[in-house]
Amino acid sequence: MNRNLALEFVRVTEAGAIAAARLMGRGSEKDADQAAVTSMRKAFNKLDIDGTIVIGEGERDEAPMLFIGEKVGNENNKLKIDIAVDPLEGTTTTAKGGSNALSVLAAAPKGNMLRAPDTYMDKIAVGPKAAGVIDLDASPKDNINAVAKKLEKDVEEVTVIILDRDRHKNLIEDVRKTGARIRLILDGDVSGAISTAIEESGIDILMGIGAAPEGVIAASALKTFGGELQGRLKFRNDEERKRAKEMGFLKDLDKKLLMEDLVKGDQSMFSATGVTNGEMLKGVRFVSKGAVTNSLVTRSLTGTMRFIETHHIL
Repeated sequence: MNRNLALEFVRVTEAGAIAAARLMGRGSEKDADQAAVTSMRKAFNKLDIDGTIVIGEGERDEAPMLFIGEKVGNENNKLKIDIAVDPLEGTTTTAKGGSNALSVLAAAPKGNMLRAPDTYMDKIAVGPKAAGVIDLDASPKDNINAVAKKLEKDVEEVTVIILDRDRHKNLIEDVRKTGARIRLILDGDVSGAISTAIEESGIDILMGIGAAPEGVIAASALKTFGGELQGRLKFRNDEERKRAKEMGFLKDLDKKLLMEDLVKGDQSMFSATGVTNGEMLKGVRFVSKGAVTNSLVTRSLTGTMRFIETHHIL
């Protein structure tokens, strides 16, 4: 996977972001997501790869485009790539005109990316300066204290980012008891996980339960930064567990998943384009006869991270 391909992926997330941003604040999550999906699918057609969607909008019977198993690009190309895509990470926040919505994708050579089932995942993530000291099985207090020590901060200076969900009531209380700061977000735990690796964001740790596919996508980005994400699948019912078992990608469905379990090797790439303004990226800004986008693209082989501002003539 050469470096030029990383820049081609940016064009795909830019297309998704611009399409979704047109519907910001319009109140329809479905319309915004569909716009992003349609535009990204068209952009994939222009790539000279033999790509397979391994994490996408759902199964073939649930999604007309970017479904799991769908082939994208040029099947005659010898470069076989697995792709994880979330055309609009933050559908609710986009529909409400909120912050931190992204159009994202991750890619790796065939067989190197966990095909995470469509269920939840308990996650903890940190940036490179705190990598190596977290443990998903430890208490919030122990993890926060360990990160504070590694970052040479007081606990009261540590900021934990958590999805604002009822299921996190106990987690939020446990974090508050430590004295640490909390940033609650409506959507976007991919952005939340990556923000731990960007010092200017002010975020030190991500904790809580979010979508499993987004955990794989975030791990792909954090691998370039030298950060760390640990996760464990959290099934909502027996049907989800049965389906995951039938997929056969994990022998132990209750295993604590480490970085190498989520994304193998050093050939992964990640691209994200801001849809709405956030801590990590600015959202799409429409100007006379065009738009301005801000994107992040990473390549784990070289540890390269590029922040790209693009001016589009539409």
